[in-house]
Amino acid sequence: MGGTKKVSPAKQDKAQGAKDGKDSKKSRKDKGESGPRKAEITVMVNEKEAIKIIQNAKVVTVHDLARQTGVKVSAANAFLRDSAKKGTIKRVGGYSGHYIYQAVSS
Repeated sequence: MGGTKKVSPAKQDKAQGAKDGKDSKKSRKDKGESGPRKAEITVMVNEKEAIKIIQNAKVVTVHDLARQTGVKVSAANAFLRDSAKKGTIKRVGGYSGHYIYQAVSS
């Protein structure tokens, strides 16, 4: 029953302009003129400093390590995962990616 609604004249003009390629906002994005490229930032965790922080603390989280070393959370997370694989630290708790790590006592 209902059928299609009658389109207002303003919407007709916009739809026609988009079909003809007159819409300047969309055409700029299609051409790839997005501006200057962003530099890729890589941050490394100072390994000696991080191990010292982990050994002095009872337990450490990703956010704790990132805050204390002054790096991004992703860099601290990568360091903790790699250290856990090497066996220098162990994961002792946490869930859903929010893990708690502890230094391995030797």
